Amino acid sequence: MSSNVEITLRNMQFHICVGVLPHESQLPQPLAVDLTVWAAATSDGSITVDYRDLYRVAAGVLATPPLLYLETIAGAMLRDAMAQPSVVGARVAVRKPHVTLPGPLDCAEVVVQDGVRL
Repeated sequence: MSSNVEITLRNMQFHICVGVLPHESQLPQPLAVDLTVWAAATSDGSITVDYRDLYRVAAGVLATPPLLYLETIAGAMLRDAMAQPSVVGARVAVRKPHVTLPGPLDCAEVVVQDGVRL
């Protein structure tokens, strides 16, 4: 039986310009990110995922404008997370609390997932 592990960096907080409306490209707003990866043991039986690398995945994507759509942001984070050593699956949730809609809501959230969920 092979070993595996699930690692989540939950509710990472960023303050960035994101969105398609004119004011969204001028005024930074909060964005929250959850990044979960599923990692499998390597041939020597070890499971090693550096949390700093996972944080850099999220921060790196958010440092590359233009940031227009949550779907694009989440997809780029998913792609970069899946490229990490030992990672066989990943899930990204991106939440934007300040969304211009005619009624109240907590946030808009986009979730993407790929690979093997252990």
